[in-house]
Amino acid sequence: MIAESLTKGNRPEAIEPYDKVWGVGVSGLDENISPFPRINSMLEKTKDAVSMVDTERAVILTKAYEKYKGDPQIIKVAKAFRDILSQVTIHIDEEELIAGEIAAPAWHAPLYPDFSVQWLVQEMDDTSIPDFSERSNDKYVISDEVRKVVREIAPKWDGVSNVDLIKKALSEEEAKGSTLLGNGMYANDLYSYNGIGHICIDYPMLLKTGFGGIKKKVAEKLAQLETGSTPEASKQRLFWQAQLISLEGAITYFKRYAQLATEMAASCKDENRKSELLRMASNCGWVAENPARDFWEAVQLWYLATNLILIESNGHSVTYGRFDIIMGPYYEKSINEGILTREFMQELIESSFIKMDQLRKIRGFGETIIASGIGWGGTALNVGGVDADGEDAVNDVSYMVLDAHAHTRITNPWMGVKLSEKNPKEFWIKAFNVIRIGTGEPKIYNDEKVVESMTKYGVPLSDARDWVGIGCVEPEVPGYTYGWHDADYFNTAKVLTFALNGGRDPATGEQAGPDRGTLADFKSFEEVKEAFEVQLKYWIDCMVSTINTMDMVHQQNKPLPYLSLLVNDCIEKGKDISAGGARYNYTGPQCVGLATVADALSTIRQLVFDEKKITGEELMKVLQDNWEGHEALRAYINSDQVHHYGNDDDYADEMAQYVMNKYCEFVEHRPNARGGEFRPGVYSVSINVPCGMGCTATPDGRVSGEAVSDCLGPAHPGGVSHDVNGPLAVADSLAKLDQARIANGVILNWKFTPDTLSGDIGLDNFMNLMQGYFEKGGMQSQFNVTSREILQKAQKEPQKYKNLMVRVAGYSAFFTELSPELQSDLIGRTELSF
Repeated sequence: MIAESLTKGNRPEAIEPYDKVWGVGVSGLDENISPFPRINSMLEKTKDAVSMVDTERAVILTKAYEKYKGDPQIIKVAKAFRDILSQVTIHIDEEELIAGEIAAPAWHAPLYPDFSVQWLVQEMDDTSIPDFSERSNDKYVISDEVRKVVREIAPKWDGVSNVDLIKKALSEEEAKGSTLLGNGMYANDLYSYNGIGHICIDYPMLLKTGFGGIKKKVAEKLAQLETGSTPEASKQRLFWQAQLISLEGAITYFKRYAQLATEMAASCKDENRKSELLRMASNCGWVAENPARDFWEAVQLWYLATNLILIESNGHSVTYGRFDIIMGPYYEKSINEGILTREFMQELIESSFIKMDQLRKIRGFGETIIASGIGWGGTALNVGGVDADGEDAVNDVSYMVLDAHAHTRITNPWMGVKLSEKNPKEFWIKAFNVIRIGTGEPKIYNDEKVVESMTKYGVPLSDARDWVGIGCVEPEVPGYTYGWHDADYFNTAKVLTFALNGGRDPATGEQAGPDRGTLADFKSFEEVKEAFEVQLKYWIDCMVSTINTMDMVHQQNKPLPYLSLLVNDCIEKGKDISAGGARYNYTGPQCVGLATVADALSTIRQLVFDEKKITGEELMKVLQDNWEGHEALRAYINSDQVHHYGNDDDYADEMAQYVMNKYCEFVEHRPNARGGEFRPGVYSVSINVPCGMGCTATPDGRVSGEAVSDCLGPAHPGGVSHDVNGPLAVADSLAKLDQARIANGVILNWKFTPDTLSGDIGLDNFMNLMQGYFEKGGMQSQFNVTSREILQKAQKEPQKYKNLMVRVAGYSAFFTELSPELQSDLIGRTELSF
């Protein structure tokens, strides 16, 4: 149950009342929505900005690798990091209150040849795809000079970039199922071309200790080493030396911004702005080595220290933590001592959101189709939940963060609200009123269910209660975990097609997996399940082996001494985070296409074996024909005459439980390359679209190439919703899954029309639905509050809907910036009403 309302005297102090209604489904309709003119001005700049590519990081890095080529890899990496931070050009915008970039100007994407750069050259030369500035989405302007520089440095990374080393390291058996080199049974491009990311550092420790205190700790560990000791001690010595080098670079970077702000203040004619610049100079100069003393200093250190992670590692989903827990003490001090006003701290939060939204990361053309979004991706933060003692953790800052999104309505940060039965009703109301705006933010978590999931993997209760959702949704203990979340996206729908065809790829006829017969041969449904399980286990084994090989390449080629400063136990162990230095080491591959497989198995069970309406051989022919000439059968299968997951129908829901449980059984607790273990996840983000592109027709009515089902949600092949009994039935079906077993996270996408959620009754129904779903065992939910009609209009007239935000899956994006494939997938999702 939701906690009782607070007494009037204890209600939150925030800029907006807790029960303010901004409107329902009004995303993209309002202008100048922040009460702060500066924020509205900054929003206009970032929304109208042209995205570009910057080569300065890549050039400095290339020179550094040549200069330090004789050094041990971890020392070379640290020195290159220091050189970038010491040499890269820096900027401070005329309006911003927080300094910091990612080794590239605002709205410019830096390049990471240490991970991959040849793909960029290939796409510059490939006339079969649009040029970067002519893409339908994720457009980038790349100057002739930048193209020239890229061509000059690219050959120097041949054979030594991370992606090249991974390709060399994979065995034939590992490679054949990968998207990198094989048939696409599992998508492992993410950590081939990029860093790992998916991390949350110990922000409270950083803000209390400062870089100076951390430096002292590392220096003490190095001084304690004895000459001529063990080989392990020699590794530790190199690690700690690399950390000190990285710290030198980090401190220099902060001090350079302090100097720049001082210089800008000296020539500034506006006294108010001059005062701000001098304070920014003081902030950067102080927190370069010292603990934060107030809210402004804390936000500056929090933001720029995180940017350094991005500069070092190129990883997605670097998460900014539990903002209300992190910043609460600095907020209280600033209020109580009269240092800053509540209004100015609200403005600082909103300014930090815009700074995150300025970050850019360029992606390949294929990736922009399946995961559209011009920004960096995954700059997430959480609010709400409980503290280590299990008590309500909501404070004023929790409400201010929600207001900040309502005032900015941009795609970053990816916000998550941890909802607990201990949280006050006012906080629930605030969260759901922000959701009703229709931006797709924030997503919500069942705090108690996530804690249960964490403890099942041996995490102590006090640590588990402090969990944070990484990037999309993945739970981990901040400051203690290296999660390797999203390690792979595993196409269970494709596995089923192989199982029904005797281990052969139905697209090519190639024998790729174990042969346990075909659908034409099976005499019982149990034989179908047996063939599926054998195929599932085989390809999961291949995937696990592939991930561990990739993990070892990252350890050897891209250690992360800076990141290791900010995650506990790495310094104490003298071990890099990439090699197992963190306390909790997990690897989390995702199951994709759950509902597609559940409905396909239900169809086979019902029509072939229970009702005998069609033979297995005949159904195989239908699939080979891609449903052409079998339209009546397809319509019947897509009707309510066939059992479908998502309707509180045990017949079909049991199939979803079966698929999920088998996937978990074959993944969970397997050892990884860092001394930890694998944890299963069940969500696709937007990878269900390319997984469908690489998958032939399936028995649930899906045609070849069509997207498979997304995340935990019901299927909608051909735009026909398989869930027809409303949201309560969806909630009841999904709550039958043991979601606490899915320790790497779940996603459930909902789409409601604005009329459904309007007014007090709409709000009450909405909150009651989610409260009921959570009480039954649901772990997470996220929402689109829009209609098919609005989305179709936005497709046809994008210029009228440029500010329309939607929830894609793990993230939100402006609808008109999505690829047509993703737009169609969103339009096809079921519209629900009470």
